[in-house]
Parts: sequence; C-alpha cells; structure tokens
Amino acid sequence: MLTPARRRGVELLDDPALDPSLSTRSLRDVARANLLFGGVRAVIAALAPLVERAKQEQRPLVLLDVGTGLGDIPRAARLFAGKHGVTLTTIGVELTTALALAARHGAERALSADARALPFASGSIDIVTCSQVLHHFERDDADALLSELTRVAGTAVIVSDLRRSWVAAGLLWLVSFPLGFHPVSRHDGVVSIFRGYTATELHTIVQLAVQRSATVRYHLGWRITASWSPR
Repeated sequence: MLTPARRRGVELLDDPALDPSLSTRSLRDVARANLLFGGVRAVIAALAPLVERAKQEQRPLVLLDVGTGLGDIPRAARLFAGKHGVTLTTIGVELTTALALAARHGAERALSADARALPFASGSIDIVTCSQVLHHFERDDADALLSELTRVAGTAVIVSDLRRSWVAAGLLWLVSFPLGFHPVSRHDGVVSIFRGYTATELHTIVQLAVQRSATVRYHLGWRITASWSPR
C-alpha cells in the first residue's frame, strides 16, 4: 500500500545540455540529503565489514565511486576507514569534466568517464560503490552499468539506491522547502524515489545482469543497498 508502482519519470539533471553550474548546485542538495537522510550511512554500513577485514589483514584499500556527485560518499568512506586504522584511497567518476572537477572536493582523484565503459582494468579496484545512480538506467544500460561495476571490482560491489515509497516522496517534498533545495533538486528527488526499488526488484536486477546473488538490505531513510562479490 505504501509502495507505489515503479515509474520512469524524467529527471532534469539527466539532460546533458543542463548548465554545469546548475548541476553542481543541485548536487550540493543531493550531498546534503545523503548526509541527513541516510544515503551516506547506508553505504558505510555495507562498507564496514570490508574495512574490518582489511584492518585484520593490515592492508590498504582502493575505492571507486561511480556517479560520485560531489564526492561526499568517498570522503565519508575515507574518514570512516581512517578511524578504523585502514588507509582508503578514493577515486570518483562522473560523466562530465565539469562535475569530475567538482567531485575532487570529496574524492582524492576524480575523472570523467561513462559508467558503462569504465577506464580501469578488470579486478583492479578493491571496492566499487555506486550510490543513487542505478535508477537512472533502464534495461540494457542498467545491465551494462552493473556488469562494469562487477568487472572492475576485485573484492566487492556496493550499489545503494532509494526505496520506493509514497511516504518518502511526500516527506522529501515537504522538507526540501525549509532546507532550501533548488527546484531542480526537489523535482528530481521525488522522481528518483518513484524510480527506486524494493528488495526483491533490486536482487533480481543484479542476478539477471551479473549472475550474482546480492545481499540486499533496507536502511533508515528509505535507502536500500545491494552488495556482492565480483568473483
């Protein structure tokens, strides 16, 4: 009852002709929402066992965040790993050069690339994360994205996204005004929620795309993660 049918919708930030300054402005709202509503916590929760294992093995890690926005997820991951005595090198990927440059505020390195054709060797990155990106893709493109994440990862893939919910959409719309979100952020945020997933849907998408059985979990703030081993 509280889970609407999945809707395709149109997100304004998906338009490649959008002014880069507006994209950057809206991504600041995304980073703020990640912090306030659980996007960061969801990825860190999935990352925690991998950091603990690296701590026990006394080895550093490399994390690639695909569709990194302003690099808020890599930054939080690096700080989390550091508090647990693990050196985590972070790399961010964005589609445009302008956004890749903006991402360097959070990721140590950032580059422009297509998420469906990542410029990294197979198995060359310990952990590959992808937060709130999958719902932008449908059918073959979603399969290509998940295949590339799996190809590049050496240890684990973590995909984080939104759990579809009427309540989540309504609350985001309401709180976006006092938080001062840009109208583009408000519009795209609601559309993103209606593009989100249930646990069964996300598990099935991963299974069909890469023939891996993902561990799928719900998190506070209507977030959902899928984690799997690439090998």
